[in-house]
Amino acid sequence: MLFALKKILSALLLPPVSSILLALFGLWIARYHRRTGTTLVVLSLLSVLVLSWPPVADMLVRSLERYPAVTPRQLPEAKVQAIVVLGGGADTVAPEYGVDVLSRGARERVRYAAYLQQQTGLPILATGGSTGGTRAEALVMKDVVEREFKGRVRWTEVESLDTRNNAEKSAVLLKAAGIERIALVTHGWHMVRAVKDFEHAGLQVLPAPMGFKGGQSRKLYRVLPRASALSDSSLALHEWLGIVAQRASLDR
Repeated sequence: MLFALKKILSALLLPPVSSILLALFGLWIARYHRRTGTTLVVLSLLSVLVLSWPPVADMLVRSLERYPAVTPRQLPEAKVQAIVVLGGGADTVAPEYGVDVLSRGARERVRYAAYLQQQTGLPILATGGSTGGTRAEALVMKDVVEREFKGRVRWTEVESLDTRNNAEKSAVLLKAAGIERIALVTHGWHMVRAVKDFEHAGLQVLPAPMGFKGGQSRKLYRVLPRASALSDSSLALHEWLGIVAQRASLDR
């Protein structure tokens, strides 16, 4: 219930829903105060236009991608004992397969975790519960790692529904195995919040970001507004909202 409430609240606070709500509110206000209402409608449209502009989306995403990429040799140098890979969103039932499959983001994460394992031999923990599919995401991740990337997942944490729970429940499994130092695999834009949660859970973290999005191209077409840029902007703003909520929670 709390997970669903958080999803609904974030959807209402973030574009494009927030821009649509602002425009509707402006139309209602315009019935009584034409200038104020028109201003709100114009601002809502401008917000969508600005957030759909690739340079703005790049700036927002880059503000989150603070940790550099690592090389496999850095893991033993940092005395890392295990690789933890975070789930990448809701499971999806693919009718062509008849089973749950990973989202694109989750698949990118497990591919990188499997690569690091191949280079270092370290064990993998996959973490993520069921957010709509028939199986916990961690179990689907385990299948993909082992069947498609020829790796091996030693632990699966199958109860968590958000990053904080990922950290808390994964820490219990790892500490029971005597593991305190981990390489954490997730997208670069997600790493700031993820590192803080895992450190708060009592683990020492080497960030191993992947899937960098900011500044991917300087081509001319990227100066034009794009739906993909709006998606990236919304993603970044969602993450910043999560960081603000995290800081408020940890400060209490």
